[in-house]
Amino acid sequence: MKNQFKNIALIAVFAILITSCSKKNDAPADQEVKTEQNDKVLAYIKSLGFTDGQIVSSGDRYVVDGDMVFDKNMEVPADNGQPKTEQYYNGYLVTAANNIRVKVDPSITSMAAEIDAAILQWNNVPNSKIKFVLTTGSTYDILIKVDNTIGSSTCGQAYLSTSNGKAGSVVWINQELIKNNSFAQRTRTITHEFGHTISFKHTNQSTSIDVPGVGGTDASSLMNGGQCGSGATVLSTKDKQATAALYPL
Repeated sequence: MKNQFKNIALIAVFAILITSCSKKNDAPADQEVKTEQNDKVLAYIKSLGFTDGQIVSSGDRYVVDGDMVFDKNMEVPADNGQPKTEQYYNGYLVTAANNIRVKVDPSITSMAAEIDAAILQWNNVPNSKIKFVLTTGSTYDILIKVDNTIGSSTCGQAYLSTSNGKAGSVVWINQELIKNNSFAQRTRTITHEFGHTISFKHTNQSTSIDVPGVGGTDASSLMNGGQCGSGATVLSTKDKQATAALYPL
C-alpha cells in the first residue's frame, strides 16, 4: 500500500513538473509570435513611406507621425501595403465613401458644433462623393471620443483607412489640450483627423506620394502635420482637388 501511495505521489509530482515545463516553454513561443506580428506591422507601416523616426510604440499600438494610429495586432494586407495609385495617402480608399457613419461618444458631446463644422467641410468638397453622416445607432464606421492622455502636444489621433475598404474606426481628440484654442482651430483638429480616416496622410510628409495631378507641397493644406493649434483651418484648394481625385462623383 505504501508503495502504491508513493507511486501515485511520484506520478503527481511528475505531472506537475511536465505542466510547469510546458508553461515555461509556451511563454517564449507566444513572445516569438508577438514579435513576428509586430515586425510585420512595422514593415507594413514603413511600406507606406514612414521612417523609423516617425514610428512610436505606444502599448498595443504604433503612433505614426504624431497622430496616425496602427494596431500591433492588425491584419497586414496581402500586398504588404504597396500603394495602388499615387496620392498623399495610404493606398486604401473607403468603399462606402458616400455614407461614412460617425458616432459621437458621450465624452465629446460638448464639441458637437466643432464636429458638425468639420463634417461640413468634407461634405462640401466639390465633385467629391465623400459624405460623413452622424448616427446614434449601434452600427457606425467611426467613433469620435475624448482622450486627454495621448500626449502633451498631440491634439488628436486617428486610424487610417484600411485595406478592406473601411474608414479608420476611431478618432481621439485631446480636448484638454485644445479647449483654449479658437473654435476654428478646434474644428481644424477634428477635420484633420477625419482626413486620416479616409486615407489622407500628412501633406508635408516628405515621403508622401503625390495625388495624381495634385502633387507637390501645399503650405495651406489642412492635412499638414505638426501644426496643432496653428495650422490652416479650412481645406485648401489642393486638399479639395485631392479629395475629388480620390473620391470622384
